[in-house]
Amino acid sequence: MTILGKRPHYLAIILENHYIYPAHVMSDYSVFASSAFDPNDYANAILAGEPYPPQSDAKVSSKSPLNVSKPTVQDSIAKEDMSVAISKLTFGIDDVSKQIRNLVTTHHEDLLQQASNAGKLGGSLTSIRQGLRDLDVSADKLRAKIHTPYESLQTHVLRLHKLHQASDVLRRTSRFVILARRLQAQMDEMNDRPDGDDKTASQMDGQTMSVSANAQNMDVEDEKERAIARAALSIAELVSLLESTSDEPVRAPSIEDGDNSTKSDDGEAIQDISLRSVNAVLAYEPFIQDARVRVTEEMENMVLTGLKTLNQTLLASSLQTAYNLRVLPTLVQRLLSDLSQAVEERIQNAFDLSRISKDALTNEPGASPNPQQSPAAYRSRVRTEPTSATVPQYTTALWVYTLEKVLKMKKDTITQVVFLDEAMKLLENRPSATFWTSLTRSLDKHVRDTLKGSSFLQNTLGSGYPRLLRLFHEFFAKIAVYTDTVYISSYQSPETILVLRSISNIESLYLSRSTNKLNEAVGQAFSGGVRTPPGSSEGVNIARAMANELDAARFDPLLVKAVAKIASSSLDMMLSRTENLATRDRSAFTFVGPTLSRLGDEYSDSVFGTLQPSIQNLYRSYERLTDPMLAAIRRDLGTIISSMHRIDFGKSVDPLAGMGRSSLYTKELTEKLNFFKSEVLSKYDVGDVKKLWMTSIVKYVIKTFLLHASIVKPLGESGKLQLTSDMTEVEFALNAFMVDTPQSKSSGGLETIGSEYKSLRAMRPLLFLENSQLASSKYTAGLPVLIVLHHILVRSPIPLPHNLHGWQEAEYVRWVDEHSEMEAFTLVDTGLSHWEKVAEGDGKDTSEAAEYVQLARKVLLQAQGA
Repeated sequence: MTILGKRPHYLAIILENHYIYPAHVMSDYSVFASSAFDPNDYANAILAGEPYPPQSDAKVSSKSPLNVSKPTVQDSIAKEDMSVAISKLTFGIDDVSKQIRNLVTTHHEDLLQQASNAGKLGGSLTSIRQGLRDLDVSADKLRAKIHTPYESLQTHVLRLHKLHQASDVLRRTSRFVILARRLQAQMDEMNDRPDGDDKTASQMDGQTMSVSANAQNMDVEDEKERAIARAALSIAELVSLLESTSDEPVRAPSIEDGDNSTKSDDGEAIQDISLRSVNAVLAYEPFIQDARVRVTEEMENMVLTGLKTLNQTLLASSLQTAYNLRVLPTLVQRLLSDLSQAVEERIQNAFDLSRISKDALTNEPGASPNPQQSPAAYRSRVRTEPTSATVPQYTTALWVYTLEKVLKMKKDTITQVVFLDEAMKLLENRPSATFWTSLTRSLDKHVRDTLKGSSFLQNTLGSGYPRLLRLFHEFFAKIAVYTDTVYISSYQSPETILVLRSISNIESLYLSRSTNKLNEAVGQAFSGGVRTPPGSSEGVNIARAMANELDAARFDPLLVKAVAKIASSSLDMMLSRTENLATRDRSAFTFVGPTLSRLGDEYSDSVFGTLQPSIQNLYRSYERLTDPMLAAIRRDLGTIISSMHRIDFGKSVDPLAGMGRSSLYTKELTEKLNFFKSEVLSKYDVGDVKKLWMTSIVKYVIKTFLLHASIVKPLGESGKLQLTSDMTEVEFALNAFMVDTPQSKSSGGLETIGSEYKSLRAMRPLLFLENSQLASSKYTAGLPVLIVLHHILVRSPIPLPHNLHGWQEAEYVRWVDEHSEMEAFTLVDTGLSHWEKVAEGDGKDTSEAAEYVQLARKVLLQAQGA
């Protein structure tokens, strides 16, 4: 069995050297060449008559490149008996031995060469082995010189580290004990203060407190506050000592020796010792906890007292205590959260209709539990309760602003840290901004939910919105003394706008009611349709409705702007509805624009600016309707005035007019003016606009009369007197046209016209001036330059401009009215030049007209220079 177990292994080695054998040989020895061949298993398989290797092993061995056998070979092996198998093995051993001898014979030179190389290699390995022994000896010597002192040094370092730890623990324990005893003294001092206060209070009970007693009481309170702050600082340091380790932890060294590494006895790093492991320190911990609770309670009481009394000194002391306790950010955050929650509860109770009704019935002893049995009292209480309780108590806002002010001003005396910066470590925004955000969020939520769930509150708050808004005004006014909140017509703080936006739903209800009122007023005015268009009374009603809505909202700068936009929309709607009615009936012109124009004196520019575009649209619509009528009036009056040229002012006197009497055209002009005043303009009840119409008519009459009078030619001395008389008559007629009643002549007349009236008064002396005086502005002051040029040409033999162009007098006056003054000067200058050329060409004597040409040129130069 030994040979059986070795030969196949030797055969496998030979086969691994890649010697090539015939295929039938390989098939016979394939079982023995397998790496998984087991001689015992093979013998057992032969004895049992089973195939070898088993089927599972055969599948695995079939993957080997050396396995070329087939299942039939295995089956034949299984069928062989023991003698045949032994004979085959014997034959195989002999065959393998023979092959080995052949291989040795064939490759003996190579084998001898390998044997020689192996001998040489053995000698080299012997010298290397000796060197390694020497190296081991040297390493042992170095280990004895370095590693052993290192281990000793590490032991000493660990011992020193433990000494440092013990020293640090003793130092911290000493500091802890000192602080604990100091805290005991401070707590005893705090416990003694209330007794002294009670004793002082009992001695002063029923007596008038003197100034010295007040000062003493204030000193006692200050001492107590300082004692609390010192105790808080001691507690904070004690807690820090308990919860912290040594200030400079020492890391123990580790030893690395060869393949093994050892570290310090305590682990990778020697852990610092907590003071809680010291029994002497641990005994103080309950006392420290009790002291911390006591100081925290005193601090919170001081904070609340400081906020309620707005005592910034007390509040600063309490915040200093919180900073010493290292709880300032947490305290401020919790305080703001409590204030926001309180505001939320107030607003929620204010809009709780069931609670309001219950309190209303409870507070009235004789009230019936059924609201329907006492509707007046019930509705009054329920109507006023939300508006009186919706605005949170202004003290809450004052608390927040006082807290923020103290936080901003207060600094720690040692670290110089601003308390507001310390509090902002946990806060997302400033305390005031947090308060306003919470207030507006709560208001917006509860207003929206309440209006959705109760139609009664919709009507109540919608109609009473100005009253609610006045409560907010009072709220803003109260806190404005202590804060930077401003709510005036010229400026509104962002906080106030944010709060008012939260009740925008109620404002929308109020504006909807105002819109309905104004639209009803406009609709009622136009309810008659085309047959009965709106008149003066309807216009006044619309104006009153708009004025009432504006007056109701004028106390609030934002609300009045919103109402002004509504009024502007109503005016636009009224204007659109009058477009089809205005041209059919004169009464459709009776708008109330003059009444609305007075709103500019009563409201700010921003409010009136909202209404002004609509009012201007009314005026423009007005003008489109009345301009044809005014143009017809001017045309008739201009025709009457132009009839003066039918009179010969070059003769002595008009025989029909009589000496010293006015001409017929002036009488006709007077009658026409009276007709227009009494029969035409009186039908239009337009207030101040009618005065503007009359003023424009008077200015037109004076300008037209002066132009016509200045081109009357020929003009003799008697004609000048007649023209002067006509001017007086025209002045009287225009003055009567301007005044409303004869008794009011002194209150207003032609004096209010301005430069046109001065020109009419200056025309009289112009007729009687010397030629040399015509070019002097001293004598022609108040007169248009064109009038003076006309009068110079009237006196001269030079033809007037309209004569040169073949125009009628009325056409020339109309041309002057439609063109600029410089164009008229150019026309006169061109006429002078044309006359001079024609006169020279015809050979006429121009010496007589030279004086007038020179005067005209001089007046033109003065006018152009000016």
